[in-house]
Amino acid sequence: MSTLRVLIPAEKIRTRIQELGAQIDRDYSGGGPVYLVGVLKGASVFMADLARAMKTPARMEFVGIASYDGKTSSGEARLTKDLDHPVQGHDVIVVEDIVDTGITLAYFLQVLQQRKPKSLRIAALLDKPSRRKRQVHVDYVGFEVPDQFLVGYGLDYEEDYRNLPDVCILEG
Repeated sequence: MSTLRVLIPAEKIRTRIQELGAQIDRDYSGGGPVYLVGVLKGASVFMADLARAMKTPARMEFVGIASYDGKTSSGEARLTKDLDHPVQGHDVIVVEDIVDTGITLAYFLQVLQQRKPKSLRIAALLDKPSRRKRQVHVDYVGFEVPDQFLVGYGLDYEEDYRNLPDVCILEG
């Protein structure tokens, strides 16, 4: 039977997202709009809160990328839902719930680079650098986390736990 242990409480998440929003505002002062491109489904909760924490005008787009089977990365990524609008010539921030192996993100960054954005940065609520298989630089990091299986605040296990307000370790 699985149990949950809170790793990052909701209040700490809220505070950090406000800080990330302020950092993005400084980086894009006087500019905009910035396209926030969320990777479904996990990034949706973080992206909504991040957009509200920003003063910089933001447009929201979503993509679907498949790379996991249960708790294990398949080692390959594929686009399952593409952008609805072109991003050529625009500032783009890819919004991820967690950067783990980097396989999904490296794949998607290659796809986006071909679309010639003005700039391309990455925001991730959680970063797990100990598991990297592909080198990716995350510009806006909420929290660096240990090599544990995490759920809550958008992260799931077989579509469950996304609605938890905290980031939790799924044990068992």
